[in-house]
Amino acid sequence: MASKGNNLSKKKEIFLSNPTNLKIGIIVSQWNNHITNRLLEGALSVLEKSGILKENIIVKQVPGTFELPLGGQYLLEKNQVDGVICIGCVIRGETKHFDYVCQGATNGIMSLGLRYNKPVIFCVLTDENEQQSLNRSGGKYGNKGTECAAACLEMIELKSKIAAPDSKIGF
Repeated sequence: MASKGNNLSKKKEIFLSNPTNLKIGIIVSQWNNHITNRLLEGALSVLEKSGILKENIIVKQVPGTFELPLGGQYLLEKNQVDGVICIGCVIRGETKHFDYVCQGATNGIMSLGLRYNKPVIFCVLTDENEQQSLNRSGGKYGNKGTECAAACLEMIELKSKIAAPDSKIGF
């Protein structure tokens, strides 16, 4: 997504069939909040520009990236949302902790989407250093938060098109 020479943050506008009825959940890690807050701002800007009502955007915080899947599950269990964006940032340190947190968050977020049959989007930066995370959270490589909000909306729209009675599967 947001990497050298491939910045999708300026992606085309997303047109939704019925944006005012959609509810989107955002789960945000408090760890590295100087980065995750920038990702959140990017996601919120895309959602609002796409016509999602502010009162239909539920933002909840969790302590860290490892807790993102459970936070998303809480929203999905109550059937409060049409999709969830999980925002986190893990920066490699000197121990294997990075690997365990990244693997747990990745598997948990993927499993949620499949279990609940709703988009659960992985908006987790997994970088080698803080500068790389800053570059991908509104810096020179764009904002992964904007890309992930767009992905969430596109998946919701895809699901609604496929589920429509007159749907012809094809793109």
